[in-house]
Amino acid sequence: MTTDKFNEFVQIVKRLRKECPWDREQTNDSIKAATIEEAYEVVEAIDNKNYEELKNELGDLLLHVVFHTVIAEDANHFTIDDVIDSIREKLIRRHPHVFGDTKVSGAEEVKKNWEEIKLSEGREALLDGVPEMLPALQRAHRLQEKASKVGFDWEKKEDVWKKVIEEIEEMHISEKEESKEKLEGEIGDVFFALVNYARFLGVNPENALRKTNKKFINRFNYIEEKIKESGRKLTDSDLKEMDRYWEESKGIVD
Repeated sequence: MTTDKFNEFVQIVKRLRKECPWDREQTNDSIKAATIEEAYEVVEAIDNKNYEELKNELGDLLLHVVFHTVIAEDANHFTIDDVIDSIREKLIRRHPHVFGDTKVSGAEEVKKNWEEIKLSEGREALLDGVPEMLPALQRAHRLQEKASKVGFDWEKKEDVWKKVIEEIEEMHISEKEESKEKLEGEIGDVFFALVNYARFLGVNPENALRKTNKKFINRFNYIEEKIKESGRKLTDSDLKEMDRYWEESKGIVD
C-alpha cells in the first residue's frame, strides 16, 4: 500500500509539472530557498511537539524532494529510482555493522566509522561534507564533531571551558583597538569556543539558541501585551516598567 501511494504521489507531481503553468516554470534553483524553509518548518513542528503539524510539514518536505527530482528528470539528470538507489546503497555501505561483519562498541564508534567510510568514498578532505549554507552556529558544531571523530579534540571539558574564558578575554582586549575586523574575528572565536563547550556538554547549540530566541519572543510579547492593556504603546513605556513585566513573565511564559 505504501509503495502504491508513493508512486501515485510521484505521478501527481509529474502531472503538475506538465499541466500547471507555475510548476512548469520552476527550476531546482528557483525552489531551493523554499526547500530550506520547509525543512525549518519541520524543525519548528518538532520543537513544538505538534505531531499533526509535523505530519503536514514532512509532507511538504517530501513534495520538495520529489519535485526537485522530477525537475532533474525532465533535464535527463536522474530519476526518482536513481535517488532511492543512491540513498539505499549509501545506507548499506555506511552501516557495515548492520549489513556486514563489522563489530562496533557503540554509537560513537558508528559515527567514527561513518566518517572513515565517507573519506574512502572519494572525499578529498574530512570537512568537505559540511555545507557552507548551514547556519554558522550549526556549521561550527558539525565541523567540530567531524574533526573530533579522527582524534582532533580536547581531552577534558575543563580545558574547553578555559578556552572559552581565554577567547572572551581576547575579545575584551580587542574592543579597545580600532580594528572592527579584528573584533569581529575575536567575537567569532568566542562563539566557536562556546559551541565547542556545548558539544562537550552534549548540547546542540543551534537547538539551544533557537529555544532561547523563542523564549525571548514569548517574554517580550508579554511585555507588549501588558502595556497595551493600559492603553499605551511600547514607546510610551520605559525600561523600568518593561523590566518589571519581563521578570513577571518568567513565571508565566517560556
